[in-house]
Amino acid sequence: MLKKLALVAVVALGSSAAFADNDVGCGIGSQVWAGQSGKVPKILAATTNGLFANQLFGITFGTLGCSGTGTVTAQAVTFTNENAESLARDMAVGQGESLNVLAELLNIQSQDKARFFAVSKQNFSEIYSAENQDSLQVLASLQAVMAKDDVLKAYV
Repeated sequence: MLKKLALVAVVALGSSAAFADNDVGCGIGSQVWAGQSGKVPKILAATTNGLFANQLFGITFGTLGCSGTGTVTAQAVTFTNENAESLARDMAVGQGESLNVLAELLNIQSQDKARFFAVSKQNFSEIYSAENQDSLQVLASLQAVMAKDDVLKAYV
């Protein structure tokens, strides 16, 4: 019974994600169901993406259809991992050397760095939420925040 309830919850979450946007994002589900339209393929793609939890990997390494100009590089992951405390501190105040280095690694242009710093500070609690336990999760959350910003979405 519990397994059936869990399956219903996953399908419900996947279906709500599918209706939130015209696209269900990137991931293995999006690859499998590519080129198909309608509610059912979107639900199946979102559910598959959710079940395999592969979007984080795809976003980080630019695979599974998660490519873009702002694909997080291995350098950004390594830097974030090795400088986790100073980066978190810099994001919390919206400035600092670690945040500036991360902006460089993410190819943020100099004219947009102030915006990047401000958006990072404003969304600090979302970027460093309790669910974000490692640098990959932090970077994925940062990119999600950037995708919502009119200027910074160009870097995602």
